[in-house]
Amino acid sequence: MMRCKLEIWGEQGQAALEKSSICLLNCGPTGSETLKNLVLGGVGSITVVDGSKVEVGDLGNNFLVDEASLGKSKAKCVCSFLQELNDAVKAKFVEESPETLIETNPSFFSQFTLVVATQLVENSMIKLDRICREANVMLIFARSYGLTGFVRISVKEHAVIESKPDHFLDDLRLNNPWPELKRFADDIDLNVQDPVAHKHIPYVVILVKMADEWAKSHGGRLPSTREEKKEFKELLKAGMVAQDEDNYKEAIDSAFKVFAPRGISLESQQILNDSSAEVDSNSSDFWVLVTALKDFIANEGGGDAPLEGSIPDMTSSTEQYVNLQNIYHAKAEADFLVIECLVRSTLKKIGRDSNSISKSTIKSFCKNARKLKVCRYRLIEDEFNSPNLPELQKYLTDEDYSIAVGIYILLRAVDRFAANYNSFPGQFDSAMDEDIPRLKSTAIGLLNDLGCNGATLAEDLINEMCRFGAAELHAVAALVGGIASQEVIKLITRQFVPMSGTYIFNGIDHKSQLLSL
Repeated sequence: MMRCKLEIWGEQGQAALEKSSICLLNCGPTGSETLKNLVLGGVGSITVVDGSKVEVGDLGNNFLVDEASLGKSKAKCVCSFLQELNDAVKAKFVEESPETLIETNPSFFSQFTLVVATQLVENSMIKLDRICREANVMLIFARSYGLTGFVRISVKEHAVIESKPDHFLDDLRLNNPWPELKRFADDIDLNVQDPVAHKHIPYVVILVKMADEWAKSHGGRLPSTREEKKEFKELLKAGMVAQDEDNYKEAIDSAFKVFAPRGISLESQQILNDSSAEVDSNSSDFWVLVTALKDFIANEGGGDAPLEGSIPDMTSSTEQYVNLQNIYHAKAEADFLVIECLVRSTLKKIGRDSNSISKSTIKSFCKNARKLKVCRYRLIEDEFNSPNLPELQKYLTDEDYSIAVGIYILLRAVDRFAANYNSFPGQFDSAMDEDIPRLKSTAIGLLNDLGCNGATLAEDLINEMCRFGAAELHAVAALVGGIASQEVIKLITRQFVPMSGTYIFNGIDHKSQLLSL
């Protein structure tokens, strides 16, 4: 288990998890499933907050209680079972209603790295969000309701250095080689007579030389049109002297790397231009690093980020591959030293200890400088009171999103319903016939309040929401808890990119969608 985890988020990520302190509000099936995954993942400590006792109904949907738990504190029982899964985790419980804690003891939450709030109604969500923002505590809401689910992150700002995208262009600088790489390529003859030597020229060298030749005969331009790109590949093909030359096949397959635009991406440029890049003594380490990066790109980098320093596997002689690898490593190390100097200088300027950011952090930043991500989340109160109206209206009329946004609206409507009628729709079979028109009226009222006058929701969906009767089904809770715990790990390890909108699970149609509101 530990080996698998280290392969995903590494030693630094595991260390961050082991230092973390997680608070769970409500330990029903959704909360228990979320926390189970985090305990197995190796978080440092957990605190379970729940004021209820274990009832017979809990035995059918929560694996972390049993018959012996009946009538006992649910928080205590769940805590005890979780401790058995990983005795290295420090586990505590608070036998109190989360709503009471939110109202009477808001400072309680400031001790945690992250709060997972499950099954809260809208009013409590809004209050808790304000509390956690002020305390700079990360917050994730999770809810399962019948065959539907909801997950929403709330953090003022979350910066990611190790975003680990699934697909990203190798940093090879084929169309903008630095002097050492160009010299290395220049010293290799593509017309060498020895067939063994010819079929072991690394494709990086082939593309650097061919791109240089093309630019010289095209006024410094690289292939840009479809016809030019096709012609460039034909030139590569013409350089082959035998059909079994894998290195030339790799060059043809990788020709698109030559066509890629030089410099940094638009997304990276937006981060460099962010107002937070104007740093002071209160700035986070991330923005100090970004300030140094901005300086590097404008000066020593000549418009490029620091080199990552790794090369992919390729057909090559061992000697040439090792030499090429050393050239990339040397350039990456030189770029790192410049960035390190700029970071130390920036820290000194803003009155901080010049060694307060470690070498390993700066090195990781340099390696991932092209893949930085900054995520910002609206207060949930702002989203609830004034959602992005054009997006909301588009979702309501879009066949692909109408059910997801319908679930989103109805999850809010059931809370309004409960506030008005002291029970959730469908919670009592005898009131079902009355509850359906009441829920419909409540949902339409909510849509009107949001500026969607005249909008309606599918009758079948309203009926289903009533049929759910606010039940937490274990299968749905397990899925929602899995999504929530995955996002917790992203936030704590600062690796991978956390989801940017409101996640809606539609178990009726077996679909998951993100809404940006």
